[in-house]
Amino acid sequence: MLSPTSTSPRRGHLARILHWIASPYFRYRHANAIHAVRVALAMATSFIVTTGVDVPHGPWASVSVLVVVGGLQHYGNIRKKATERAVGTMLGALFGLFLILVTTFSGSQMLFFVLMCLIAGGCAYYAIGKAGYVALLTAITMVIVSGHGDLPLSTGLWRTANVLIGVVIALGFSFVLPQYATYSWRYRLADNLRECARFYGALLDGTPLIAEETARRFFAMSQRLVQARALMESVAKETDVPLAQLEEIQRLHRSILAALEMLITSMPEVAAGGSRFAIACSPREYAVRQQLLQMARALRFGRVGLLYRAVDTSAFVSHACDGEDENDRATQGMHWLAMRFVEQVDRLRLRLSEIERQWNIEGARPLND
Repeated sequence: MLSPTSTSPRRGHLARILHWIASPYFRYRHANAIHAVRVALAMATSFIVTTGVDVPHGPWASVSVLVVVGGLQHYGNIRKKATERAVGTMLGALFGLFLILVTTFSGSQMLFFVLMCLIAGGCAYYAIGKAGYVALLTAITMVIVSGHGDLPLSTGLWRTANVLIGVVIALGFSFVLPQYATYSWRYRLADNLRECARFYGALLDGTPLIAEETARRFFAMSQRLVQARALMESVAKETDVPLAQLEEIQRLHRSILAALEMLITSMPEVAAGGSRFAIACSPREYAVRQQLLQMARALRFGRVGLLYRAVDTSAFVSHACDGEDENDRATQGMHWLAMRFVEQVDRLRLRLSEIERQWNIEGARPLND
């Protein structure tokens, strides 16, 4: 028999593992694997519920599970999707039962096909609009319930029941270890700011940059920028931050990447054995790298105090641009662009600090690197 002293370390180890799995950063890094497990468990539950008690036409419950939970949804979008799925499923079931009744009482297969095509066309009309998901699910459920007009009313009712069972199971599993859009948005923005800090540090030091590697890293940052844009609607729902404020942050995010890329592409080549080229001539411009890193840490770990921490510039001294003519237009242009870059970074810090209470969701802090 194990003593309490021997079991307590195991419990502590298990608690750490569970905390690690439940952490938002783990869910962000392994979103695809978690979603695969979630769908597999939902499918297994649909098998048990329908096959285990011998429910007629049980496979349609599994089909509904795949239709409803097949696409990974963020927590901020689940409530909206749940409503859309419920409305679409009920409308589709009602249309399907209506078609079965029409066929039963009229005995006309042609009338069934004409009505089904008209309803499907109406769903397609709305499928390209705002209620697209509801319209699409309505058409799919209608076909599942009614078939091709050769099903009795009892079969339609059983299929309707199985569709509803599948929807309930799928919605239940969609809340298991949900992926918060807010954290995905924060981590992508933090990764880009950290990359910007690396590039900016290289520019300050005059470190040569390999063109192929620079292009690859900028492509990755552009991808994260686009992905962050797609998350904003869900982030607004989760945090209650107005979408206009998130749009402003996204604009500054995009401007910072564009200005940095222009700085890198316009940086003059350094001759062999020549002195390094420094783009900054003021303490504030030298300190912006530290500011970028502080914002990245604030977003990554929820340490919002870093957004308000003043950057210490006492260790920096004003540098002249050695080896460069003050009247050189290219040099002046780079310094002007560097000043605009610094301004954009500071504005982003201010915008993030204004809404930090919303995006710093309590009780779900990620683990350290």
